[in-house]
Amino acid sequence: MTTILIGFSAKAQQPDPPGQVQGNEKPKNEAYLFAHMTHNDYGRLYYSVSLDGLHWENLNNGKRVFEEYKGHPDICKGPDGKYYIAGNTGDDAKAINIWVSDDLITWKKHSDYTPDLKSTPDYSNALQRIGAPKLYYDNDSQKFIMTWHTPHLEGIKGDGERYWRSQRTLYVLSKDLKNFEGPPNRLFDWDMGTIDVFIRKIGDSYYAVIKDETYPTLYWTTGKTIRIAKSKSLLGPYSLPQQSISPNFREAPMLIPSPDDKIWYMYYEQYPGVSYGLSIADNLNGPWFQASGYTFFSDWDKYSFPEKVRHGCMITISKKEYDSLVKKFGKKN
Repeated sequence: MTTILIGFSAKAQQPDPPGQVQGNEKPKNEAYLFAHMTHNDYGRLYYSVSLDGLHWENLNNGKRVFEEYKGHPDICKGPDGKYYIAGNTGDDAKAINIWVSDDLITWKKHSDYTPDLKSTPDYSNALQRIGAPKLYYDNDSQKFIMTWHTPHLEGIKGDGERYWRSQRTLYVLSKDLKNFEGPPNRLFDWDMGTIDVFIRKIGDSYYAVIKDETYPTLYWTTGKTIRIAKSKSLLGPYSLPQQSISPNFREAPMLIPSPDDKIWYMYYEQYPGVSYGLSIADNLNGPWFQASGYTFFSDWDKYSFPEKVRHGCMITISKKEYDSLVKKFGKKN
């Protein structure tokens, strides 16, 4: 009997992640785009696509899709139906660069924004560094919010983490991503290192998805994990972040709704470019569980990526947009 049980358990399959459509049911979210960089070509723009939000395929034979772009890709759709992507040529670049597209295929320069970091209230020692700018259009205020992270302390010998734990999330508002309102401001009133922050409004609440940039210890177990803070207002005040969604040493979170629009998929990178994890919940307040995937063992993979992808953003797209992207770029052979 023991032998039979062991043999059975070795062949048992995990249940599939929730959120997929069944039978002839039409998905509410038809397709997805993952705009990302790669391990071997950091900071350049690549595309992968998916029809289920779980299994991703490279486009353009794994080559760049837009040569001019540099940065940590982040795309949002504006009220005009156009897509906007933010980037910068490096953390030490003074400007954030923004492009616009009607179809996610052809991009043209929209604007450059150079924040006066020294003018940020209560942050007069900010260094001239701009990390991973991200965009979100808020329907309530009819404004874009652009967030990024900036440090205020250099690393020193024996304490390179001083630089990282000094990162704070800044933001600026704009109606058109050409004219920006006032100096940058700090998004959170709590004193904690944060990077890779993006905002989503779900129901009546705003959620800020963050990477906790404090180093993990016995006394700060949430360090280097993905967490969520919550507010009734776009600009806060935001609650202290909830407990970790991911294991330690994860960053660059990405959030998409499932095809049936009932489940949330939160992806994050195990850095430096080692793997990707996926946590799943039926609402952003949790609880979350972690799915198994990206192991390249088919019995265990409930989600999959092309090899060597690194962080960027994921958005929902229509099946028509998916077909246009595949027609233009082709899937990797």
